[in-house]
Amino acid sequence: MKAVVITQPGNIEQLQIREIEEPTTPDGYVKLRTKAFGLNRAETYFRAGNMGEIKEPRIPGIEAAGEIVEDNSGNFRVGQKVVTAMGGLMLARNGSYAEYLTAPATNVLAVETKLSWEELAALPQAYLTVWGALDKNLVIQEGETLLVRGGTTTLGFAAITYATAKGLKVVATTRSASNADLLSQKGADEVVIDDGDIAEKVRCIFPEGVDCALDVVGIATVKDTLKAVRHWGRVCVVGVLSGPPVLENFGLMSDLPNTVRLSFFASGLFGSPQMPLSTSPIQWIAEQVENGKIPSLVSRTFEFDQIHEAHRVIENDQALGKLVVTL
Repeated sequence: MKAVVITQPGNIEQLQIREIEEPTTPDGYVKLRTKAFGLNRAETYFRAGNMGEIKEPRIPGIEAAGEIVEDNSGNFRVGQKVVTAMGGLMLARNGSYAEYLTAPATNVLAVETKLSWEELAALPQAYLTVWGALDKNLVIQEGETLLVRGGTTTLGFAAITYATAKGLKVVATTRSASNADLLSQKGADEVVIDDGDIAEKVRCIFPEGVDCALDVVGIATVKDTLKAVRHWGRVCVVGVLSGPPVLENFGLMSDLPNTVRLSFFASGLFGSPQMPLSTSPIQWIAEQVENGKIPSLVSRTFEFDQIHEAHRVIENDQALGKLVVTL
């Protein structure tokens, strides 16, 4: 099969397209024929050697959309349309940058949809992360206000579209005023230009503060994000764009506003007993995208042999949405 292989950490040139053997399917696993996969910053970090040592040739990629080829779990039928995310992809075993992949059945979800493969491939990692952060950590409710810090990231777009569809009023941030219209198109009710200090700007719109906030930027902005939230409000951090999520010299009394709850969500829980994919909203989201009620996340689609260019775009912050590779 054709696959992208990394043999050592480094720059984009370390992504090598090779012909290798198809994977075998262990018990409890399924084999997919990959039709498309989304790109994520985690894969650029992995390629650069920032997610652990690369000791052997490894295929990157943490999500995909495709068809079932073989099922050793008894949960799917051959030819069934599915998506997968995490479950050890890239880190514990070969990932999704390949014509075929194997994944634990617990991390594979059947989806009934007429969406194109590239549209379907844009959904799993982004919306499962948003599901965990918004529904599980922040426990969002219809009618609440949500601040999305880092609105023009893929996760930001997904959070805006999902929260809007769930009946929340959304405030989104961007560092560039030229992106304000795009955020409004995704569903943001209010757009705030982020100069590093937005708490007062948010409180000019909602004097008591927003009910909850999703910080996609991370460590560099979370202290300011906390200041934009009302008493008894909630903040969830999902982003590592500004570096590892380590708070140094963080004062619980000085930096964490009284009664405000702070949490972090990481996608490693996907498919676990705590987050079974069978309870996820992916089927509903696919239907909303198919019906035009949730806007597409896809900003650009690449062919498999354009993987270098795809990584270049995501590293240069030129995406403004989800990058997808088709096979």
